[in-house]
Amino acid sequence: MGRAVRHLFIAGCVLLWLIPLHLLVVNALTPAAEYTGKPGWTVQGFDLAENIETAWSEAGIGDSFQASLLYAVVCGLAAVLIAAMAAFAVVVLPIPRPAFWFWLIYSGTLFPLQMFLAPLFGLYADANLYDTRLGLMLIYAAWAVPFAFFLIRNQMTTMPPELTEAALIDGASFRRIFWRIHVPLMKAGLGAAFIFQFTAVWNDLLLGITLSRSPDVQPVMAALTTLNNAYSSTGPPVILAGALIVSAPTLLLFLVFRGLFLRGVTASAR
Repeated sequence: MGRAVRHLFIAGCVLLWLIPLHLLVVNALTPAAEYTGKPGWTVQGFDLAENIETAWSEAGIGDSFQASLLYAVVCGLAAVLIAAMAAFAVVVLPIPRPAFWFWLIYSGTLFPLQMFLAPLFGLYADANLYDTRLGLMLIYAAWAVPFAFFLIRNQMTTMPPELTEAALIDGASFRRIFWRIHVPLMKAGLGAAFIFQFTAVWNDLLLGITLSRSPDVQPVMAALTTLNNAYSSTGPPVILAGALIVSAPTLLLFLVFRGLFLRGVTASAR
């Protein structure tokens, strides 16, 4: 009886998740000229290609898509590398007060992002970093480090210290120990941290609308908001087609690397 109840509950949750997805796909297929103003539950036309073309080219979401791909990949990799080095320093290196450094780095996730917007805007305006790709890459990388550090540090604490001791006895430096021992053994955790940070940067809206305005600089979520305002007269089909484009990279990332992601999360949770 309990198993049946659990299965019914899971099926209900899946159904609740699939209903908006169904509405998204069905209405994205509808030709914009034939949209009646009310969301349809059945396919009434098939004009997805034209809706995607309008969203990608005419609305300019393609430039923002490429910019977000650059931000997510480069900043995700940079954040994971910096976080791995910081975790190695806190866990392995004989530094004083490692708990203090852990909380200092991890505190970056404890404060709401909104409290930094006004100082960031003023700083970026004075430093000529406003509305530049470099400016967004710097803040995205810095924003992604604390949580990646938390994940990687948790996995690194599960590694036996005898590995480091044996390597030191053999004459290896800490740099060699990091690159030749810890990084290869932590591939799953590093991969999971990158997937988390890729998704976080890709889905960002707040920093994108605050620190940029040009279509070739704005991240894709900010461009999707602009698309909603500029193409509201054409109806939701174009906007929903843009939403399908935006959701594709993270969905593909999870589908392709789901095994690596699960192993990394499991290792970080020990």
